[in-house]
Amino acid sequence: MKVGIIRFPGSNCDRDVFHALKIAGGEPDYVWWNQKDLSNFDAIVVPGGFSYGDYLRAGAIASITPVIDGIKEIVKEEKPVLGICNGAQILAEVGLVPGVFTNNDNAKFICKQVELKVTSTRTPFTSMYKKNEIINMPMAHAEGRYYNEEIEKLHEQDQIVLKFEGENPNGSMEAITGVCDETGLICAVMPHPERASEMVLGSSDGLKFFKGIVNFKS
Repeated sequence: MKVGIIRFPGSNCDRDVFHALKIAGGEPDYVWWNQKDLSNFDAIVVPGGFSYGDYLRAGAIASITPVIDGIKEIVKEEKPVLGICNGAQILAEVGLVPGVFTNNDNAKFICKQVELKVTSTRTPFTSMYKKNEIINMPMAHAEGRYYNEEIEKLHEQDQIVLKFEGENPNGSMEAITGVCDETGLICAVMPHPERASEMVLGSSDGLKFFKGIVNFKS
């Protein structure tokens, strides 16, 4: 499984994702923002960071770069795409997942370990978890509060992937912190599974996200 990791100026979790994918048994490689042809990859991960310094709003400038056209072609080929934190903001910005990730309720950057509930296992990334399984991963964002005006549609189509368990630290609607598109192949999550890929990091609960990519069969 060849997995492209998208790099923008300001990305800072690309190497972490690379390492997690290697541990999971994948073949990761980096892709710069100006590359359009992604056809040689089996899956794509858009990692976290602060693309273009989060100017205007998180993900806004990254959303108009050439690599977005390549990602949209990957989507047409029904290959999985995962956006993590800033990557989730970018996928929402271009309309590949429903809703928006906006400023946290407290208007501050929040960086902490959180408990999460896996609310859908129909995506490649959550397929190795049990439904309603509680996992532990870190979050680190200032614009991670999820909002969607068509929340009932998400429930009906099983598009809610992750929820905060217990505390809702950023004020997200219904504590939602991960969603997917209607197919389940495009997923956007705010917490960082790559930062929970080995026990030396405090948790290995996030590794299954990447094992799910590597084991995906279209």
